[in-house]
Parts: sequence; structure tokens; C-alpha cells
Amino acid sequence: MRTLRYSLLLAFMASMFAVNVHAEKADREKPIELEADSVQVNDAKKTSTYTGNVILTQGTLVIRGDRLIVREDKEGFQHSTSYGNPTTFKQKRDGKNEYMEGSAQRIEYDGRMDKVQLFTKAWVKRGEDIVHGDYIMYDANAEYAEVISGGSQAATPATPGGRVRAIIQPKKKPAADAP
Repeated sequence: MRTLRYSLLLAFMASMFAVNVHAEKADREKPIELEADSVQVNDAKKTSTYTGNVILTQGTLVIRGDRLIVREDKEGFQHSTSYGNPTTFKQKRDGKNEYMEGSAQRIEYDGRMDKVQLFTKAWVKRGEDIVHGDYIMYDANAEYAEVISGGSQAATPATPGGRVRAIIQPKKKPAADAP
């Protein structure tokens, strides 16, 4: 089976780029700090391209990559694409001492559609749960996640056959109330 769909994956993808309640809520109110070796800004096209050891920080959210392109559409929605070998993200989950993190060769965020896509050698980890695939997508509006393998040509040490792989820890049961 080339596609893996789990409702649990919804929670995995939800906190990326502060698009859901699982992400640290205070992050959205924090300023975005960007560091790079260089930046090119095109006001006419409403794009900025950051290159060379790019680090984006907003509260507990940290995105690292080789290149980051940020675009604003006509309605003011933000779209970004981060490239790297790999590009990574990490963010604290709201109300928990736990982080969501992930990696891919390319990560795209569509602010209008509230959709995150990770391409090539992708993985996302929440706590001890992790999912690997060649493509991982989370659509917050539809509450839909999808992980697709890349076949044998996409094999990695974590996915030697190139298949989708998920490790999901058992949920801890609450302690029974004493009589």
C-alpha cells in the first residue's frame, strides 16, 4: 500500500508553521526573526528570498534550510518554501513539554489553504511517534493527512524499501480512580 492515512497524522502535521491549536499559541504573537547569508526582496512581486544558512525563528518555532522563499498573495496570505539538504523545523506543542519536529528536502506552506507539504526523504516526529515517507501532506482545513512512499528509488536508512513507515507509541491509560 503506497498511501498511509491515519487520523493520528492529523495531529502530527497540525503544529507545523503554527497552523493549529497544537502549536505553541503564543508563537503566533511573536515577531519573526530571519537570519541568512543574503536576502533579495522584490516588492513588485511581494517576494523575499533568503539564502545561505537560513534560520527562521518565531517563538518556539525554528525552521532551518539553505534557501527560504516567502511570497504574499493579493489577499495578503503568506506562502513559503524552504529548501535544504535537509530543511528542518521544530516547534513546542501548546501546553506540553513536547516538541514537534520534521525534515525533508523541501517544505511548502500555503497560508491560504492552510496546507503543509514535505517533499523527498520526509519525516515528522511528535514525542516518540514518528512517520517517514517521500511525501507528507497535512491540510488543516480538511483535517486530512497523507503520507506517500517513493518506492525503492526513495529508500533511506529509515525506510530501506522506500515504503511509508510509522511508529506510534501506545497511549497511556489514565489511572483508575480508587473507590
